Amino acid sequence: MIKRYIFSILVGAIAFALLPAKLLAADIPCSTAKLIVPWKAGGGTDIIFRVVVDAVNKGGIKPQLQVVNITGQGGNKGAKEARGAKPDGCTLFAMHQSAITSFFSGRVDFTWDAFEPVAMVTNTPSIIGANKGVPYNDVKDLIAAAKAKPETILAGGTLGSTSQFIFLLLEDAANVKFKHISYDGTRERMTALLAKNIELGEINVTAAQKYIKTNELKALGIATPDRDKRVPDVKTLKEQGVDLVFGLDRGVMAPKGTPADVIKHYETAILKAMSTPEVVGALEAKGSIVRPLSTADYRKHLEQTYDTLKTTAIKVGIYKP
Repeated sequence: MIKRYIFSILVGAIAFALLPAKLLAADIPCSTAKLIVPWKAGGGTDIIFRVVVDAVNKGGIKPQLQVVNITGQGGNKGAKEARGAKPDGCTLFAMHQSAITSFFSGRVDFTWDAFEPVAMVTNTPSIIGANKGVPYNDVKDLIAAAKAKPETILAGGTLGSTSQFIFLLLEDAANVKFKHISYDGTRERMTALLAKNIELGEINVTAAQKYIKTNELKALGIATPDRDKRVPDVKTLKEQGVDLVFGLDRGVMAPKGTPADVIKHYETAILKAMSTPEVVGALEAKGSIVRPLSTADYRKHLEQTYDTLKTTAIKVGIYKP
C-alpha cells in the first residue's frame, strides 16, 4: 500500500511538471494587467514600453498587458499610483532613474526599493541637445559660452529628474552653470527646444533622431563611451574632453510585496520577448539599446546605480531626501 501511494505521488509530480507553462502560470486575478507609464503618450519612455508590451502580449502572456499613462509631477504621480497598488500582479510600473533622482532632490520620499524589480529592458543614451539657432555646434563651444556668461544659458528639464540631472553632471564635470527651466516631460521639452524657448535640453535618439537628421535640432554630444552608429556624426562627450557617460535604464517593477511566482511569471515573459530579433531591431530603430537583465541582476544594477548617483547628487548639492 505504501509503495503504491509513493508511486502515485511520483506519477502525479511528473504529470504536473509536464503541464504546459500556461497552465502553471501564477494566479493573477485579472484578465488585463496595467503597466503604468508615468509619462505622456508619445514620449521616449512611452514609445519604448509600447514596443515591449506589444511583444510580451504576442508571446501569449496571461493576463495581457496594457499601457496606462498616468502623467504629472515629473513622473512621480504615476510612481505614487503604482506604489499604492495591490501587489497581486495586476499592476506593474515602467521605471527609469528618475525614481532615484526624484528621491535625491526631495520630490518624493521613496525610491526604487519601494518596488520589486521584475526585469530591465533597455538603455537609451542621453544627448546634449540644442535648438538650431544657438551659436555653438558642440559641447566644447557650449562650455566656452557658458563660462563666458554663467547662469544665462537656458537648460530645459524636469526638475529633479534625469533630464535635469545630466546638466547638473555636465555643470560639475565642466565647472559651468546653466539656468534651469522645468518642463513636465519629453514632449514639452522637445516643443520648447524646437520653438527656441530654451537653448538646451536632454534629448535621445528615440525621441529626436528625425529632428537631428533634418537639422531642426543640434546634437552637441552624446553621453556614450563610443559613438552611436545611428548618429555617427555626433561626437561623444569624452571626445570633447568631458568624462561623462549617462543614459536612461528602463525596466519593469511591481508593487512591494508582489509574490515571487508572479514576479517570475512576468520576468520570464519579458526576457523572452526581449530576446527576439524583431524586438531588438524595433527598439534599436527607435534609438534604444536592448539590455535585458533578470530580476536578480536588475536589483544589483539598481543598487549600484543608486550608490553612484547618490555620490554625484551630494557633490553637486541637490541631495535632499
